[in-house]
Amino acid sequence: MVSLNPVQILAPDAEEDKAENARLSAFVGAIAIGDLVKSTLGPKGMDKIIVFPGRSREMQVTNDGATILKNIGVDNAAAKVLVDMSQVQDSEVGDGTTSVTVLAAELLKEAESMIGQKIHPQTITSGWRLAVNAAKDALTSSSFSHRHEDAKFREDLMNIARTTLSSKILSQHRDLFSKMAVDAVLRLRESGNLDHIQIIKKTGGQLSDSFLDEGFLLAKRPGVNQPKRMENAKILIANTPMDTDKIKIFGSRIRVDSTAKVAELELAEKLKMKEKVDKIVKHGINVFINRQLIYNYPEQLFADAGVMAIEHADFDGIERLAFVLGGEIVSTFDHPDKVKLGSCKLIEEVLIGEERMTKFSGVAVGEACSIVLRGATQQIVDEAERSMHDALCVLQQTVQDPRVIFGGGSGEMLMAQAVSQLATKTPGKESIAIEAFARALRKLPTYVADNGGYDSAELISQLRAAHTEGKVSMGLNMNTGTVDDMSVVGVLEPFRVKMQVLISAAEAAEMILRVDSIIKAPPRKRTADKHRHH
Repeated sequence: MVSLNPVQILAPDAEEDKAENARLSAFVGAIAIGDLVKSTLGPKGMDKIIVFPGRSREMQVTNDGATILKNIGVDNAAAKVLVDMSQVQDSEVGDGTTSVTVLAAELLKEAESMIGQKIHPQTITSGWRLAVNAAKDALTSSSFSHRHEDAKFREDLMNIARTTLSSKILSQHRDLFSKMAVDAVLRLRESGNLDHIQIIKKTGGQLSDSFLDEGFLLAKRPGVNQPKRMENAKILIANTPMDTDKIKIFGSRIRVDSTAKVAELELAEKLKMKEKVDKIVKHGINVFINRQLIYNYPEQLFADAGVMAIEHADFDGIERLAFVLGGEIVSTFDHPDKVKLGSCKLIEEVLIGEERMTKFSGVAVGEACSIVLRGATQQIVDEAERSMHDALCVLQQTVQDPRVIFGGGSGEMLMAQAVSQLATKTPGKESIAIEAFARALRKLPTYVADNGGYDSAELISQLRAAHTEGKVSMGLNMNTGTVDDMSVVGVLEPFRVKMQVLISAAEAAEMILRVDSIIKAPPRKRTADKHRHH
């Protein structure tokens, strides 16, 4: 590179891309990401297979934008911004991960052509900000809520779940899964903690064999000779070692002059164990659940006492279990009066697929439930879990913020309509940027129609005409490939999710647009530092 001034500021192996190049690389990267996921949009969207290299040759089949983006290696700086944005969308509202990526990419496509027309990036961003505010207002004013009418609210939730699941693998059984998701979320009531819904994946059977269980399932079984079924259980939940019936004197060397001495040591250990078990049983319990292993001797002692003991309950499992049963996790047993025991009406063994599990029903906190997902292959069950997660998140958002809007592309068209109206009133070059924002919004329903193999140009122009006449509930009916009234078809989306899509996409696109040079820092040298060792 020949430059006029020979002063080198950056280290020799640092690189810098200046204005045009930097912007070009940013746009190209972001647009490529958008093109990658746009085919998964909508009820007729396609899935992607992601193969992880390595010996296992593991693969995922997925339709979830966040999952796809998380697992592809991205080297482009702007593409990374979009990937992060889809992750935030996933953790904030749980759904809309593909939409947010595609919208941001479309905005950058528009920006690219505007910069080609010599419109300055700052002009574009100030225009976009006006557009976002107009879109927000339009979206807010078109939302509605049935919070106080239980039957209607439930119907809204069902429609939302159906809409969310329509673009996922569960679409052919979406009534079954929508009902499961709505029941599960309504059980949570106010706490809204989705962790209390346990999702258990079991291969075998088919998707329609999945079910919601109103109790709590633990993939563990009681010990040998212990009761297999317990009514009115009083449960002590613990995290304590119960494995000292063998000699374990850590790291110490003991000299013994005869084997009899070894036996004495073992006996002492056994007595200690027996004391511990006695202390535990004194709590007046009939079920003991431990995070750690329980060895044969204590297991036998529990059996003699008629206590059901379950070992090695996994960690998430035990925390969730403690919450659900209304107990606390204890690790010392000297003060039975201070310990909060858990309780439930019935503990029994159930068979799920091939596996026996322990089921807790009639639990103290009526919020918990388990969803058991079945499917032919591991990939199907994994994808079903991702879809279920999206549906649960979306319903949870709606329970907290009950406002809903019509789906099927009507939300985007409605915002685009408001933004276009603003463009006609705005003087100066900003109006070009505002109109471009409206075009980007209209692209979302366009891709949804394209993915179904319908004539998107025809459908979107019809849809646009309907919205210009003020028919705000018109959207795409993807089953028939026509423009239809969404309030009749029952396609609803939560207001929060759409709002988050709009805000995140606009912010991410604006951030990438403001970049005018990309500097790659020089790699750190791994040299042995000689001065460190004096």
